[in-house]
Amino acid sequence: MSKTTTPNTPGLVAGTADIVATATLATTHPGTARGPVDHEVRNQIVVAATEHFRLYGYEKTTVSDLAKAIGFSKAYIYKFFESKQAIGELICANCLREIEADVRAAVDGVKHPPEKFRRMFKTIVESGLRLFFEDRKLHDIAAAAATEQWESVRAYEERIKLMLQEILRQGRETEEFERKTPLDETTAAIYLVIRPYLNPLILQHSLGSTDDAPAQLSSLVLRSLSP
Repeated sequence: MSKTTTPNTPGLVAGTADIVATATLATTHPGTARGPVDHEVRNQIVVAATEHFRLYGYEKTTVSDLAKAIGFSKAYIYKFFESKQAIGELICANCLREIEADVRAAVDGVKHPPEKFRRMFKTIVESGLRLFFEDRKLHDIAAAAATEQWESVRAYEERIKLMLQEILRQGRETEEFERKTPLDETTAAIYLVIRPYLNPLILQHSLGSTDDAPAQLSSLVLRSLSP
């Protein structure tokens, strides 16, 4: 097909590291695409879609708008993605991977479980604010994902929960955390404290407290974990 050439649309040229990462991510989630297994074309669509959503917003963009901006036909895009949401899923998953990578680096940078927990909570808030609110158009995608509980969001939340559980397990092994309460029960309860800060819809209404909340809530949780 002649349409497999790279679109040369003004304003839609990928020039930042995160857009490149989005393109890379598209090759690792084949389940969200259909039609010919042509990673290069899927990458072109995702890269251009990321920039288009940044300019005009996710909710206001249709697949027809996207096809026109990229230079592909609407039918051709549907050969690779079953819907606009399928494209948004890849972009959202990439954004969440960025936050997760920040959190993992912060946790791995310290030794003791209590400090790991503090770093985890603090970085979740800081990284989420930076990613979703410095770029308001990407916030549109995050908001849609959180509202509709996209698979990318559910998978991200599960990975954060597993990271939390591992910190709690380490704290029990070092005898810095209590061990009477079942681990899964403790994990679930503490996750309920963290979860609002993972959700951009809730986070945007908590901007006045994000400077202090992570430290204050971390201290409260850690006191409850004392052996």
